[in-house]
Amino acid sequence: MHKTVQNLINIENQLKSNLGDINKINLPKIIAVSKTFKIDKILPLIDHGHLDFGENKVQETIDKWTAIKASKPDIQLHMIGKLQTNKVKFAVKLFDYIHSVDSEKLAKKIADEQQKIKRNLKVFIQVNVGDETQKSGINIHETNNLVTVCKKLNLNVIGFMCIPPVNIDPTIYFQEMDKINKTYNFKQLSMGMSSDYLKAAQYNSTYLRIGSNIFGQRY
Repeated sequence: MHKTVQNLINIENQLKSNLGDINKINLPKIIAVSKTFKIDKILPLIDHGHLDFGENKVQETIDKWTAIKASKPDIQLHMIGKLQTNKVKFAVKLFDYIHSVDSEKLAKKIADEQQKIKRNLKVFIQVNVGDETQKSGINIHETNNLVTVCKKLNLNVIGFMCIPPVNIDPTIYFQEMDKINKTYNFKQLSMGMSSDYLKAAQYNSTYLRIGSNIFGQRY
């Protein structure tokens, strides 16, 4: 068994063990964050039947995934990085989810470009939950405005996404995002990475973005 497949299985087993019997049926989806990794490391996961993969650069995704998506259309590609408006017309052709909508300008561009090709991507609104100047995302107090804008644009907003501050217990941030997500009756929540996915799952994350714990360290 390939190391990446074994790592994925180990993560799934950890989630089952930590979430208890009630939640085992509805385990969060694991997005294997394959950014920077070559396809030879990704193919064993695809052969294993894993379908969700995360990338953060549009051109890399086009180069790496176009042929695979054509032959395996069930694969779901998640844009998990900052998306520039000039890349949207390319992104909407290949990605199935965008986790990083953080402005009215970007929301409008996605709505316009996907309408041209008759697609309807699932999107998350990114919240800068720690109010960090170096991170993308809207302030918590701006959520209502952007949700309203996205609904007017008929974007398929399914939930919020966040990246909590590093080197701090993420519990209070995950609690806050779970609370906000429920306020809007969203059913999906994108939070949790290699360092904190078990904690995120405890606070109702439905999409975990896990890279190094599956593929190993990036160089």
